[in-house]
Formats: sequence, C-alpha cells, structure tokens
Amino acid sequence: MLSGNEISNTEVPIKKSAKKYMRVTDRKTLKNRKVKGVLKNAVKQTKESLSAGKIDEAQKSLKAAIKAIDKAAQKKVIKKNTAARKKSRLNALVKKVAFKK
Repeated sequence: MLSGNEISNTEVPIKKSAKKYMRVTDRKTLKNRKVKGVLKNAVKQTKESLSAGKIDEAQKSLKAAIKAIDKAAQKKVIKKNTAARKKSRLNALVKKVAFKK
C-alpha cells in the first residue's frame, strides 16, 4: 500500500467497498510503477550504450529492453501497439548505429 503522503486522493471514502477499491488501486499502482521502472531503465541502458559507442553492449541491452517491453504489454501496463512501436524504434536505432561502424 502507498504511504500516507503518496495517496492520490485526499478524500477518504465512506463506504467499505470504496475503501477496498482504494487499497486495490494502490496495490496495482505500485506494481505498475515497478514494471514501468524496469522498462524505462532497460530502454535508458540501451540508449546510453549506443551514445557511448558500445555496440555489443547495446545489442545485449536491446534484448533486455525488448523483454521488458513485452512483459509490460503482457501485464497491460502499456498497450500492445505502444510496445510494438517502442521495440521498432529502439531496434531501428541500434541497427542504424551498428551499420555506421
């Protein structure tokens, strides 16, 4: 559950079902944040490797990024088409840099 200062809604519900739904929402939000964090870190790692010119490392981190993107799409944190677009753009970026050298 989120801590007191992270609760998005300042109003406290009255009904028992609304309180339960708030707890459920908090749990889901935390899970989604973790998945998005892994996704963003994997993409960031790939881009950093490319900018440093480490093509082999970039290709390895590309695999990890694609895996993270697929997991996020599978868990419906991001949409299927968004995942496809992210993978396509990242792959094109890696190929572009790899073929230049």
